[in-house]
Amino acid sequence: MEQKPMNFIFFFPDEMRADALPCYGAPVTQAPHYDRLCAEGVTFEQCHAQNPVCSPSRCTLATGRYPHCDGHRSLWNLLKEHEANLFRYLKEGGYDVRIFGKNDLFSSQAAPLSCTEMRLGTDSFPAPIRPIQKFGQPGCYNFLYEPVPGRVEDTADWKSVERGVQFLHSRRKDDKPFFLFLPLMYPHCPYTAPEPYYSMYLDQKEKFALRPPCQGKPAYHELIRRYRQTDSDSCRTIRAVYAGMISFTDSLLGRIMDVVEECGLGDSTTLIAASDHGDYAGDYGLVEKWPNGCEDVLTHVPLIIRTPGGKAGHRVSTCTELFDVMPTVLELAGIPVRERIFARSLVPQLWGEVGDASRTVYCEGGYGTGESQCSEGVDKPETIWMQDPSNIYYPKYRQQKEHPASVDRAVMARNSHYKLVRRASGEHEFYDLVADPGELHNLYGNDRYTKVCRQMEQQMLDWYLRTADTAPIQSDARITEDILTPPP
Repeated sequence: MEQKPMNFIFFFPDEMRADALPCYGAPVTQAPHYDRLCAEGVTFEQCHAQNPVCSPSRCTLATGRYPHCDGHRSLWNLLKEHEANLFRYLKEGGYDVRIFGKNDLFSSQAAPLSCTEMRLGTDSFPAPIRPIQKFGQPGCYNFLYEPVPGRVEDTADWKSVERGVQFLHSRRKDDKPFFLFLPLMYPHCPYTAPEPYYSMYLDQKEKFALRPPCQGKPAYHELIRRYRQTDSDSCRTIRAVYAGMISFTDSLLGRIMDVVEECGLGDSTTLIAASDHGDYAGDYGLVEKWPNGCEDVLTHVPLIIRTPGGKAGHRVSTCTELFDVMPTVLELAGIPVRERIFARSLVPQLWGEVGDASRTVYCEGGYGTGESQCSEGVDKPETIWMQDPSNIYYPKYRQQKEHPASVDRAVMARNSHYKLVRRASGEHEFYDLVADPGELHNLYGNDRYTKVCRQMEQQMLDWYLRTADTAPIQSDARITEDILTPPP
């Protein structure tokens, strides 16, 4: 009997760092459905995003190429109609591709080519909410808000998941394979949630161990603390609320997992849970993310995959990259990749293999001199709201405008032992992750680590040489006859 094509559900919260989940070692936060998925699937313990900001990370995830290959380093360069991507491969391969949630991926021209239906759910709050004012600020610069009023069911994420639930129920007797993508808003800041999730961990906020501000970091660390006016107490509250946001998201994952069972889709559906990047969430006295930030709290994201026949409870400790999802899904779907990509299929690990222990993973971001079109603080109609002092993004606008070097280009090379960050600003970083997993002691320039640091710099240069461009697989016919002649 011919085997039915694989279905896929991709559960994709925004800004969820891996170490905030209990299955990745978080001691306080509760996420029983992630725990369940971890027990039933394969957990990639060291998956890293290729950019610390939403749109570029999603574009690389979809294309299987690094940000520098196609210029996807800003919020404003989305997938174009000429770009091959995971969703388009699937749609052209006969899949019903549904997207419910946040975009930050497709341009208006590319979306119809890549999905059957896209329903945006970007209004996270069912009613106006207020920031928690501090020091007489005109806005909530540290992103800490009051609880979201109303019911959990009124949030955009709940509604997006409910659309997914209705779609899954409609597939009970439909043989056409589907790819359901749920790019949710939570736990993206501002830091808030509906009750009971907002207050779930407030009485335990002292239990959250925060990385302190430290020396040897790039100047943007101190600038963010100054522009955002953060303090240690608000950072602990932020971390507690962020944990509540994750527990809320976990409840939505549980809803999807239950419906997969109810509809009898478990034997034919691969369920993937991941995120585009992390969040400082109070670490180093910082909030949100930063365009050229390369700390693990930003690059290290969850990746858990449950597929029929896969090895349940398997944990892969070797380094992987978020964009590996692209060739992994296509291999499971039986669809060949027709473009040059740099991502690697993780299918062998789904059956129990350990992965490449020598692998180095990369993240890059920031904007170069003369790339004002990339900046989040650039003066243009779509960012005019950032110039309002009462807006929570106003400090980011000011900092990028007044200190453009703070968002200068950066690239990270990371393996299981060391991390190197090269910055165009010259504020390079090097960490021994075994001795210093919190990245508190910058060892760049330390004589003891000179040899390994130089080796990784050479490796980074070689990586750029190998990935600098992507020659097309298709060939153009050579012109062999005169086809253009001047008029008589």
